[in-house]
Order: sequence, then C-alpha cells, then structure tokens
Amino acid sequence: MTGKLLRLLTPLALLLLVGFADLSLASVDEDEDYYMQEMLTRERYNRARVPEKPNSSTADTQEEAKQNPARKMPRGEVGNDKKTDKITDPTRSVKAPSRKTVKNKKSTLKESNSISEGVQDFKSMTEECPPMGLETLKIDDFQLHASSTKRYGLGAHRGRLNIQAGLYEDDLYDGAWCAGRDDPLQWLEVDARRLTKFTGVVTQGRSSLWSSDWVTSYKVMVSNDSHTWITLKNGSADLIFSGNREKEIPVRNIFPSPVVARYIRVNPRSWFYGGSVCMRVEILGCPLPDPNNYYHRRNEVITTDDLDFRHHSYKEMRQLMKVVNEMCPNITRIYNIGKSQSGLKLYAIEISDNPGEHEVGEPEFRYTAGSHGNEVLGRELLLLLMQFMCLEYLSGNQRIRHLVEETRIHLLPSVNPDGYEKAFEAGSELSGWSLGRWTNDGIDIHHNFPDLNSILWEAEAKKWIPRKMLNHHIPTPEWYLSKNASVALETRALIAWMEKMPFVLGGNLQGGELVVTFPYDRTRSQGVTREQTPTPDEHVFRWLAFSYASTHRLMTDASRRVCHTEDFAKEDGTINGASWHTAAGSMNDFSYLHTNCFELSMYVGCDKFPHESELPEEWENNRESLLVFMEQVHRGIKGVVRDLQGRGIANAIISVEGIGHDVRTAADGDYWRLLNPGEYRVTAKAEGYSLVTKKCEVGYAMGASRCDFTIGRSNLFRIREIMEKYKKQPIGLPARQFQAHRPRERRLGT
Repeated sequence: MTGKLLRLLTPLALLLLVGFADLSLASVDEDEDYYMQEMLTRERYNRARVPEKPNSSTADTQEEAKQNPARKMPRGEVGNDKKTDKITDPTRSVKAPSRKTVKNKKSTLKESNSISEGVQDFKSMTEECPPMGLETLKIDDFQLHASSTKRYGLGAHRGRLNIQAGLYEDDLYDGAWCAGRDDPLQWLEVDARRLTKFTGVVTQGRSSLWSSDWVTSYKVMVSNDSHTWITLKNGSADLIFSGNREKEIPVRNIFPSPVVARYIRVNPRSWFYGGSVCMRVEILGCPLPDPNNYYHRRNEVITTDDLDFRHHSYKEMRQLMKVVNEMCPNITRIYNIGKSQSGLKLYAIEISDNPGEHEVGEPEFRYTAGSHGNEVLGRELLLLLMQFMCLEYLSGNQRIRHLVEETRIHLLPSVNPDGYEKAFEAGSELSGWSLGRWTNDGIDIHHNFPDLNSILWEAEAKKWIPRKMLNHHIPTPEWYLSKNASVALETRALIAWMEKMPFVLGGNLQGGELVVTFPYDRTRSQGVTREQTPTPDEHVFRWLAFSYASTHRLMTDASRRVCHTEDFAKEDGTINGASWHTAAGSMNDFSYLHTNCFELSMYVGCDKFPHESELPEEWENNRESLLVFMEQVHRGIKGVVRDLQGRGIANAIISVEGIGHDVRTAADGDYWRLLNPGEYRVTAKAEGYSLVTKKCEVGYAMGASRCDFTIGRSNLFRIREIMEKYKKQPIGLPARQFQAHRPRERRLGT
C-alpha cells in the first residue's frame, strides 16, 4: 500500500518542486483608491491604508524570510522591489489584464452566415484556467470543506467569491467562510471531484456591514486523496501568497506553475488584526479530460449555436451590431437613443420586417440591459440574441420569422456603457460586486426615474381618480425635468425613448440573482422595507414573470442552491419587487405608470460578470426564456379605435372593467392590452367622442384577440362644433359671458 502511494505522489511532488519561477516583491503605494462595497458607498474611498499588527502567522512569514533571504514571493504579495510594482502590487491587480479568459477564438459561423467575419479576433492576455465555479454554483456545497466553522451561516459553503450576506448577523446567510478558531492551522478545501490543473486563487474578505474580516496572506496545498497534502513551494520554502487589503476588492494570485490534483486547500497564515479568519474564494482550474467521469458529463451543458461567445468592449459591441445589420439588412436597423455621461452613444438595434416604421396593429417590444454596468451577462445575452435571430431568420426558422414579421423588436444591450468599461477593464473575477454599477456621475440608472407611485397613491387617498386625475400616463413632475435635478443623461435618454415608441412589453436584464421581479417596486406603506404591493394588473404580471422563469433552466429548480440569501425557487422564480426590497423611482414602476408598457426585471445569473467560458452555458440557460417572453407581447387584446370616417383616433383610452389601470391608443389609433385568458368588458373613449363598450374574449392560444372600436362624436361636442362653425355660442355658456358676446346694439335695445 505504501509503495502504491509513493508511486502516486512522486510525479505530483516533482511537479510541485521543479520549475517554480522566482517573482520579486513590490512596494505598495500608501495612497491607493479602493472600490467600496455597494451598500456602504457608491464611490471609491481615497487613501485607504490598512494597519497590520504582526500576529503569530505574520511572525511565521517573517521568520521564513530570515531563513531564506533570497526567497522571492509570488504575484500578489507585498514587497519592496519597485521595479515589479505593476505586477505584484495586489491593490493594482484590479487593473491587471483586461479579461481573465481562455484564449479567445473567432466564432466559426459558416460562410455568409458568419457573425465573426466582421469581428476582430482578440487573443487572451493570460493563459490561466477559468474559474471552477464557486461563484456560479457549479461547485456545489458538498464539494466545500473546512477545518472548522464559527457557525453554520459562516460555513465552508459560504466561502464563495462575491457571495452576499444577509442584512443581520447570526443568520443562515452570512458572507464568507469563517474559521472557528483564529490560528494558522485553519483551511478551506475544494474537492474538484476529478483531476484538475489548478492555476490560481482569487480571494475576498467577508461581506458584512458590521464586521471587518479578511485574510492578508495564505498558503496553498494540494492532494489526490485528501489525506496526504503537499504545499506549493518556491525552492525549499513554502509559497506565501499575499491576500487582501480590505474586504471587497478581489485579489488574484497565479501559481508560478500549474499543479495537477483533485483537492486544493487555502491555508490562511495572517489576517486583519482587528478581525477573524474569514474569506471568500474562487479557484482557477481546468478539469483534465476524463470521458469516464459521470459527474462531469451529467452537468455539462453544450450549445449548438455557433455564435460569438465572448465579452465585448464598447467598440467591439458596436462592430458586432454592425455585422448583424450587414448580414440581415432587410430586418435590422441600428440607431442610438442618446449619449452617456462620457459621450458614448447608447446604441439599439431594431429587428422587424419593416425596420424604421411602426406598422398599425404590430406591437412593439423592448429588451434593455446593462443599467448597472457591472452586470454584464444581460448585455452579452442581448448581443447573442440579435446574432441568433438574424441567423435563424436567414435559415428559415418559422418561429423566428413569425416573431420578426409580427413584432417590432428593440434591443438596447448597454444602457450604462461608462460603467461597463470600468468593470470590463478589471475583468470578470477582479471587478468585484460594485465596480461599474453606477454612471460616471454616481447614479443608479434603474432607480433614477421619477417616483410616480407616491403621486398616484396620494390622488387615490384624496379620491381624485378618475375625475381629477387619471390612473395611467401620470405626467413627470416639473422638478424632475429641471436641469438641476439629479437625473443621469442615460435616464433622460431612456425616458425620451419610452415616450416616443409605443412599447407594449419590456424586460430589463440584470444580474447577481436568479429571479424575475415585477411591479410595484415600492412599498405603499411608508417606512416599510418589504411589503407585497400589487398593481391592478397583478395577475398579468405574475403570468409574464412566470413565462420567463419557468422556461429558464435553473430559476424554478427547487433543488438548486440559493445565490446569496433568498430562495426564490419556492416562489416559482418570481417575486413582487416591493416584497423583495423597496425602491422608489424604478424603471419598472415608471414604465407602467407613465406609458403603456408593462416592464419586468430579469435577474439572469448569480454571477454578475461570468467568465467568458461560462457564456455558452448561460446562453442555453436563458435562450428559450428570452424568446418565450417576447412572444407574450401577443397575449391579450388588440385593435384600432376609429371615428365614423374610418380615421384612427390617437390617445383614446381603453378601459377594462375590474382593472383600475387604462392604456391609450398610439398615433394611428391602434392599441394593445395585455390580459390573461377570459372574457372582459372593454370600453373605448376619447375626448369629444361617445364611449363604446363591448365584450372581448381572450383565448388560451397564442395571439392577441382582435377587438376594434368605432366611436362617433358625442352630442355635446357636435353642438359645440356646429355653433362654433356658425359663430354661435354654446348652450352651456354662462349668461353673463353670453351677454358680453352679444352685439352692442342689441345690448342697447336697438
């Protein structure tokens, strides 16, 4: 038995001991900017310097340095060699290679259908392996182990990069693994379940509003049997990797040489003197080929769509959209809705059989993404969606052809390009939870819209509706329109776009969770952070949300692990926004109260910025949902409101009995009203016209039911019209005003 073990360990030991490159230390500038956690601040805090007090583990490191004065420390550690400052300074690692990906390859789309023919082929700046999937939950809880645990909520299963804590301490969902004892014998272990080439580690401190805990240095050990462990070495000395300087900014350390093993441990050696041994981790590793590994094959997701699966900079995004337009010029049009704070244009692409024109009776749909610039998965999904629809249309896919011919589709992939560029520069593992979330002037676009909820609810309390105020198309307050209001340029551009296009249904793609939220996003009760706050269209919104969540590969899976603190799967992957967390001035509420458009938010992945290698699987997770949700724009009733001469009437009001929210007709008199199957009494009315009511039935089959209206002028309006034509005064004019308008000689009795 001993001989077999030695034969097994010998190649691994040789690999670990031979060829470890020497890397110099670097000095750390004392005046560094750090990006703080989202809930603490929206901007960087300046000149942060963490005082460290030597503890037992720090002393170990110093003792090793004395014994090995020629020893060089690996990337990420702090030293004094200023010549290598750009490489080894952990605080600068956020600005390391623009993307930490495997080699980028040009998409292999065939012949004339190749999206990538017009896209530049970029090479990866680094060769290390992609993340194993602690953050994306590919690594499940049973693969994570620890030497000790402070409590269940701080167990090994919580030691995942970027995992977020609950609001309060001592709950089941704390924000890191924390050891039960603060000593250098603690470790966090990952079981890869197969031989894996490990190339690096990314670490963070604990996510907490109340505690400051992070590891400042650590060792790495590997094993094939979880009993015999070998520490990564540099020559004869153990490698000591430099960890974090605060709790939110990720620090990446790449091994001098890859190591092959099944198990890997991170062994903290020193930590912030005021805190405990706590950390969040991601492991970089490439599983070695093993066709007999059932676990790997069972979880493998392969896409057959030949698309451009990579992260795109602003210029690359623009180029890709241009290529799609050139491939499908008859069904696409590129336009911009405005500019960002730094001057980048907000590009959208329209997909329709008559791009650039609104066709009477054809509903308009929109997807937006990237309002939070660091939530990049939605952005890439929309870029993939436009490629997919173009190629499938060209190949004759009847489902896609029907969507394109019956719907005017608008895709706006990057609402906040300024924020995205910040996150993109740092890369997927180093951008953290907050970098790039806000605009350049520090505004959260998604919650930057006017609060129309309060205006509506106040009017309802005063019983002003419907006589003094309508229950829909609530106007924007004057203060919000002023130049001095704290409104982002991007938000103003979105509002102008929403007012110009007669959108019926919309979805904004976000990240960091797996759930679909629907209005209202603000609680009706003052001072309450969570409260079910339904709209009059609650049942319609619930169906719309479920249509996306139920067709997603993971959202409704009751056995899946929660992303952070909320188990949305038990609610079918959907939730009323206000019952999750209240937010005034959301895009969803504004869209519903100010326009005809029903807007929902799709949180499409636990990882806000997944590694490039994850994009094919994320596309498979969301592709069907993206298509199914678009098709819901054809659910309900539609029609045209005309006068007796057959002319369409703009701004006619469509009311549904029992639902206290109306919609209006577009410029040509056409309208769309999203409804669930059933019979409805629907009324059409317009100023100066008699109202008309009829029964309209919505079936279960896809496709809106036709429900047209022809309305004539009201008697009072016709009398006024005739009298104005013949210079007569209306009957209802007050006597005093009537006397004032009589000829002077009549008033004198002549």
